Amino acid sequence: MLTDNYADMHAQIVELLESSRRAAARTFNVMMTKAYWEIGKRIVNFEQDGAKRAGYGEELVQRLAVDLTKRFGRGYSMQNLLQMRKFYLFWPEILQTSSGEFPLPWSAYVRLLSVKNPSARLFYEREALRGGWSVRQLDRQVNSQFYERTALSRDKAKMLQKAAVAQPDDAVSPEAAIKDPFVLEFLDLKDEYSESDLEEALIQHMADFLLELGDDFAFVGQQRRLRLDDTWFRIDLLFFHRRLKCLVVIELKTDKFSAADTGQMHLYLQLRPRTLDQTR
Repeated sequence: MLTDNYADMHAQIVELLESSRRAAARTFNVMMTKAYWEIGKRIVNFEQDGAKRAGYGEELVQRLAVDLTKRFGRGYSMQNLLQMRKFYLFWPEILQTSSGEFPLPWSAYVRLLSVKNPSARLFYEREALRGGWSVRQLDRQVNSQFYERTALSRDKAKMLQKAAVAQPDDAVSPEAAIKDPFVLEFLDLKDEYSESDLEEALIQHMADFLLELGDDFAFVGQQRRLRLDDTWFRIDLLFFHRRLKCLVVIELKTDKFSAADTGQMHLYLQLRPRTLDQTR
């Protein structure tokens, strides 16, 4: 029979696993950030090693993009390599922590690179380090023009104190950190999500999804069954368009449509409300 000590042991194991997964995610990001900074450094040094080479920067990056993509897969496009080059140019003497880690993850530096105003970029970097901002928190502050609003505020200290408080959506779970597109590219892993995951994500954010579709859409249901002749189908998402007075079927696919899928879509175009079986 389990004793009361089981709860303590279970809690300890949960904390062990969660902390280990967070550490693994940090390790991936540290290695990735270091590698991309070093790539940027080597590109810049090669360009500046003699006047003859300096004029071939774009040609160099273009050739590297082709060769590295063949060897290491996606993630080394010309655009990405130029971003790494820019990363080194913006932070040539980047300060690493005592453990040798870069203070921010690669995705945070990518977001900072998009800030054109150098003063604003430095402000966001300092606040992200001071406040321990997650990437989502940094992105939210940049999008809300926090730098400009703080500059205009009469109580800057209060603004900074308020910004340090994370919102519920700011936290990044270990799963989300591992599934970060930058991490997947670095490890040359496919960014694959099941159709059911995609469907559930849309359901959870249905309000925002409906706003994107338009005011006339009303959500009817998910995984609704319908019959066409003697064949049953399942509809991923079913909507009703009030103005057009018709049903709208959304079939979710995470890969390419096959010939069978195309045939099904052709049948969907012929749907009538009477074909829906409301009892199943």
